[in-house]
Amino acid sequence: MKKHNSTELPSLGSVIGRGHLIVALIAVAMASVSLTLLGVLALRVYADHNLHLIARSISYTVEAAVVFDDKTAASEALGLIAGTEEVAHAQVLDSNGELIASWQRPENGFITELEMQVARVILEKPVSLPIVHQDREIGRVLLTGHGGSLMRFLLSGLAGIILCTAISAWVALYLARRQLRGIIGPLHSLASVAHAARSERVLDRRVPPAKIAELDNLGNDFNALLDELESWQSHLQTENETLAHQASHDSLTGLPNRGFFEGRLVRALRSAHKNNERVAVLFLDSDRFKGINDNFGHAAGDAVLVAVANRIRAQLREEDLVARLGGDEFAVLLTPLHKTADAERIADKILASMDMPIALPGDSSVVTSLSIGIAVYPDHGSTPGALLNAADAAMYQAKRLSRGAQFTAGAEHPVEPVQTRS
Repeated sequence: MKKHNSTELPSLGSVIGRGHLIVALIAVAMASVSLTLLGVLALRVYADHNLHLIARSISYTVEAAVVFDDKTAASEALGLIAGTEEVAHAQVLDSNGELIASWQRPENGFITELEMQVARVILEKPVSLPIVHQDREIGRVLLTGHGGSLMRFLLSGLAGIILCTAISAWVALYLARRQLRGIIGPLHSLASVAHAARSERVLDRRVPPAKIAELDNLGNDFNALLDELESWQSHLQTENETLAHQASHDSLTGLPNRGFFEGRLVRALRSAHKNNERVAVLFLDSDRFKGINDNFGHAAGDAVLVAVANRIRAQLREEDLVARLGGDEFAVLLTPLHKTADAERIADKILASMDMPIALPGDSSVVTSLSIGIAVYPDHGSTPGALLNAADAAMYQAKRLSRGAQFTAGAEHPVEPVQTRS
């Protein structure tokens, strides 16, 4: 079965509007044509009657000139009368058919030719009327009508038809719009809401109430369906956000995990390369985590990890990032970095924050410390892997030389810690 594209089908509004317009135009066209034909017929009868009157007047006027064969007087009389009437061509003939006088309308051009064509089509043949003297035909008058009046009437009729057609079209469109508000309006609203829900996944729009019961019930049912879809979408979106957060964050500390950190580091290095900036990576490792975990249990170890994560996060700037890489290892991304001393200063603040005891389950507490390695882009690496490896190596150098210290990659001696605890 062949499926039709909805874009190829006419809308209900266009169908109703086109129907109103066609009916109105047909009615106006039929009325206009009928009135025009009646007017043309009436004007034709009037023009023929008028030509006969003009011919009779000419025959009376030129009678004496024909009797005395005075062509000059006949021409003057013929021109005097024909020039003021709707006459295109006039002739006066004697009883033998010889031309005595002739008159031709002097106008030339396209309009005159058009008027003559209209006269030939609408008017009858040229009027022929005898010139009678003492009950004897002494000549004949031939008149051809001029189409000026007919032309003006036809143009006026055409203008009237155009005006009536325009008014009728406006009335038809007005009626169509009224129906559009009553019937098509609610359907259009329903279609618009449905299209937004299907194409744009917008489910918060609703169909407005309609004044027609069937359309109002349809809109209410559709709104109820949208309520269910919106509830389902909200639940699904919450689940997706939860899954996405779980996939990119550590479940214990709530910090981003290694994958999230490495992705952020890639973007930071790309931006730093473009803007000629510096970036620092801090690699942090807890010095006593294994002993705390063994002596106090896993719950105590988890409490230490959460406390360490919170204290590290509290020392960073808003645009910096801290992540848990796994176990008791953390990483910090400092971007942008103006100078290496800024990274060392932040590392010292983190080390100093470990000075306070960490409360453990069971009313006990411990004091732990961190070893921190610092690597700076582009001094110690230009790729995420190289930068992390340099920071990791610097962290092990700090741990080997002095626990609770920070060490910058490439330095000859570790920086003294704020407070070292064994």
